[in-house]
Amino acid sequence: MHIHEEAARCLLCADAPCSKACKNSDPARVIRAVRFGNEAIARQWVAQADEAELEAAEKACIHYDRPIRIREMVAALPPLSSQPGEASGEISLAIDFCGIHCQNPFFLASSAVCTNYEMVARAFEAGWAGVFYKTICLQEIREVSPRFDAVKSDANNSFIGFRNMEQLSENPVEEDFDILKRLKQNYPSKVVIASIMGQQEEDWVKLAQMAEEAGCDAVELNFSCPQMRATGMGCDVGQDSELVIFFTACVKRSVSIPVIPKMTPNITHISEPAMAAVLGGADALSAINTIKSVTLGEGSEVNGCQTGSGYSGKAVKPIALRHILAMVKNPIIGHKELSGVGGIETWRDALEFIQLGCRNVQVCTSVMQYGYRIIDDLILGLQHYMAERGIGRLEDLVGELLPKFYLPHDLDRDTVVYPKIDREKCIGCGRCYTSCMDGGHQAISFGEDRQPKINGSKCVGCLLCRLVCPTGAISPSKRIQKNK
Repeated sequence: MHIHEEAARCLLCADAPCSKACKNSDPARVIRAVRFGNEAIARQWVAQADEAELEAAEKACIHYDRPIRIREMVAALPPLSSQPGEASGEISLAIDFCGIHCQNPFFLASSAVCTNYEMVARAFEAGWAGVFYKTICLQEIREVSPRFDAVKSDANNSFIGFRNMEQLSENPVEEDFDILKRLKQNYPSKVVIASIMGQQEEDWVKLAQMAEEAGCDAVELNFSCPQMRATGMGCDVGQDSELVIFFTACVKRSVSIPVIPKMTPNITHISEPAMAAVLGGADALSAINTIKSVTLGEGSEVNGCQTGSGYSGKAVKPIALRHILAMVKNPIIGHKELSGVGGIETWRDALEFIQLGCRNVQVCTSVMQYGYRIIDDLILGLQHYMAERGIGRLEDLVGELLPKFYLPHDLDRDTVVYPKIDREKCIGCGRCYTSCMDGGHQAISFGEDRQPKINGSKCVGCLLCRLVCPTGAISPSKRIQKNK
C-alpha cells in the first residue's frame, strides 16, 4: 500500500472519530503527518498502540467511501529513529525579519484566515509566529456571495487551486486597529503586522500612522489585490512603478516601523515595481498575491454573472518561486529581506521559499482548507529536516540554493542522464511507453511481456518517463558525455 495515497483519502476530520476510539494513540495525527510530509516521524503517535486499538480506530472511521486502512498505514511507516527526533526538539526556528524577532518563519497571510481577534489569537496559541492581518482600508467594502471557488484533485477533495473574490476587511477601521492593539498587548512575543491599502496619499499615511499607534511591528502595503472594485487600488498600483515608489516613500516618511510593500504577480517583470519599492525606501518585500484567473466551477457564478478573480493554492507555488528568484537575483532588490507567499502547504514548500532567500513565509489557502493545526507539521517537519542535516540555525538555510541558479544559456548541454528501470518496482503499466511514444522520442518499447525497454540510441535523457511512472520505478542513471 502507498501510504501517501491512503493519507490523501483521509477527510482530516475535526475531533477525529478514529482517534477518539483510541486510548493510547492518535491515528488521525499519524495520517495528517503523512499527508503533510512528515512520514519519517509519524510513528511516534501510535508507538503505544496495539492491533486491537488500531482496528477500533478503523471501525470508527466515517469516510464516505471506505474506512482508511489505518493498520496497513501504520505497518508501512518507516521505523522511528530516536536520534533525529530527539535532536529536532532542540532545533530553534527563530529568525529575525526587519529587525523583528520571530519565533519561527510561519505567518498567516493577509486574507480570510485572519479577520478578527479570536481567529488570530487561536492561531497564536497554536504556534504561528505572526500575522499579516487582513488588509484595512478607508473605503466601504461590500463582498459578493458566493466568493470562493476551487479546482479540486480527482483523487480527493483537496484544492489544486483556489479562487478567491474577497477584497479587504469589512470591519470598521477603528475596530481593526483596536484588534491589532489588543493582539500585540496580549501576545507580545508574536509579530503583528498591519496590511493596509489606500487610494490617495492621505489614505496611505493615515492608515500607516494608525498601525504604528496601535503598536504594530510593521506595516504591509497591499499593492497587489487583483479584485478591487474601486480603480486606483490593489494591483492597479502594483503594476505602476511610479505609484509604487510614490506611495512607498510617503508611508516611509510618515512612520518609523518597517514598511513592507506586497508585490503583484499580475505583471511581466515583477522586478520593475519591486525596484521602485526599494527606491521608495521599502524595508522588505512580500510576494506574491493571488494571480488573476478565471474558474468556471459550480461556485464561480455570482447571481448568474461571471468575472475574473485571484487564484491561489498549491498550483501557484512555482510561479511565486519564479517571482521570488527574479527579485533576489536583481542587484537593486537582492539585499532586501523577503516574505514569501503562494501555494505553501507543507514544510517542504516553505523550505523552498527559504532556500531561495525568504526569511519568513505566509500561508493562506492551506489554512482555509485544513485549519491552523497544520502549524504543527510545518514546525516539526522543518525541525526534523534541519536535525537530519545537522543544521542548527534557520538562518543557514536562507538563500542556500541561489548559487545553483543559472540562465538557460549557461546550462550544461554536453552531457546526458539516461533513465534506468527498477524491475522490482515496475508493475508493467506501460505509462512510460505511452508518454515516450506520444510526448517524447519513441525510445521505449513495450511488448507482450509488459516489460518496458529503453532504446539508448533514441533516448535523449528528457526523463519524462520518470515523471509519469506511478511506482517510482524509473530513476536517473549516472551523467555521461553525449556522443559527438
